[in-house]
Amino acid sequence: MTAVHDTEQLLERVRALTPRQIVQELDKYIIGQHEAKRAVAIALRNRWRRQRVQGQLREEITPNNIILIGPTGVGKTELARRLAKLTGAPFVKVEATRFTEVGYVGRDVESMVRDLVDAAVAMVRAEKMVEVQRQARQHAEERLLDVLVPPLRHPGLAFDALTPEEVERHHVARERLRQQLRSGELDTQIVELELPSETPPMFQFVGPVQLDELGINLRELFRQFMPRQTRKRKVTIAEARAILEQEEASKLIDMDAVIREALFRAENLGIIFIDEIDKIATPGGARLGPDVSREGVQRDLLPIVEGATVMTKYGPVRTDHILFIASGAFHVSKPSDLIPELQGRFPIRVELHSLTEEDFVKILTLPENALIKQYQALLATEGIQLEFTEEAIREIAATAARVNEEVANIGARRLHTILSTVLEDVLFDAPDALSPGVVRIDADYVRSRLSAIVRNVDLSRFIL
Repeated sequence: MTAVHDTEQLLERVRALTPRQIVQELDKYIIGQHEAKRAVAIALRNRWRRQRVQGQLREEITPNNIILIGPTGVGKTELARRLAKLTGAPFVKVEATRFTEVGYVGRDVESMVRDLVDAAVAMVRAEKMVEVQRQARQHAEERLLDVLVPPLRHPGLAFDALTPEEVERHHVARERLRQQLRSGELDTQIVELELPSETPPMFQFVGPVQLDELGINLRELFRQFMPRQTRKRKVTIAEARAILEQEEASKLIDMDAVIREALFRAENLGIIFIDEIDKIATPGGARLGPDVSREGVQRDLLPIVEGATVMTKYGPVRTDHILFIASGAFHVSKPSDLIPELQGRFPIRVELHSLTEEDFVKILTLPENALIKQYQALLATEGIQLEFTEEAIREIAATAARVNEEVANIGARRLHTILSTVLEDVLFDAPDALSPGVVRIDADYVRSRLSAIVRNVDLSRFIL
């Protein structure tokens, strides 16, 4: 299966989703922010449209990169992450503050492209592992049987000297063990396996630069010149089966094809999310002191976003058609404080709105991964059915909105700290002090857990 064919399948998945349907999918996990959802949905659909353009014009069509502007915790990162999951596109999130000019102390900006390729290779390899899992399981079973009942054809045994009865007994013993293996009867039995040892971590760095960042695959380089080393390890048969299945699956995968497909997918479907881009903007256009380094990072980012070729350990990667989504709160600076060249590479700007009390109520209850649903699932493992009254949910939402306004606006992340405080006693006592059954959380209980903290603003800065 070629890289183009597999990518066609991914693009068909996009084709099945119109921008309106993409927004509906995002609505399952993210509350509000309709303008931002529309912008990313159009960007995703345009990837499919570009692949259908014929001739040289296809190469000239570049993504409309996006800047998401809004306070923390309103869904910027989740938008990009869910967008990538919709199509199986390679995705990485990086913080602009991790980078420093030309890579001194911090990371080189090109490392985000290498991270994207690593993510693409891991993604494609995992997909291929699933495809060969059945065959790998069969091979692993034969290897386990060889350990338990050595095959007749092995050094030191003259096969011709065996009688038909001995061959038959060997076959019967092997088949009996095969059935026991499949039924799990032997899972706790200990066996000794001879497994390949990992390449030693030699020469991890060359001066201040990592070899991976020079596009050198050190592991593969040494594997070509060093003899294959093994080590013996005693494990249970259940563990041995998992180890051997993984090893056999790796043998069945054509890594050259995996790499070709991963590079193709990274270049044509990859999404790089650059968070905290406002932190490298220079407020007011000043160009003195430490702001020089901020501008240096912007200038290092520029060729990557414009379109360049980056060397990775898997080969060169073009960034022309990678979709870049940047985000920032822009409390102190504004997008126009970025250097003009970089501004021009992010033509789509979308402002995300601060979350209201009503938004918090919806976040707690509506998404498929809503926080209340998560806690209910966790406590269900202890036999406890957790229930919240509508008034309790509204009290939690009101508290989150109030603390965000008075202390610091961290958006929906405030709900995590508030809910963990409300449920602290239940989570602690569930295993041994609470009987299985219904635990009902009402508004009075929420107020009793939070009132003292909310009254003391100084304390709430640390707890909530």
